[in-house]
Amino acid sequence: MSTDVAVVLLFTLAGFLIGGAYTTWKTARPLAVALGICAVLAALGAVLWLL
Repeated sequence: MSTDVAVVLLFTLAGFLIGGAYTTWKTARPLAVALGICAVLAALGAVLWLL
């Protein structure tokens, strides 16, 4: 897999996870926090993979 494709996919995953965290914030806060943490990890992985 190309480095650029992996980075784009990880950033896309982070975006979906952020959207899910935002959507579930009012109904299920623990799930929203978990999704937010996963989004941060995906974005961090993308940045580290880019380096």
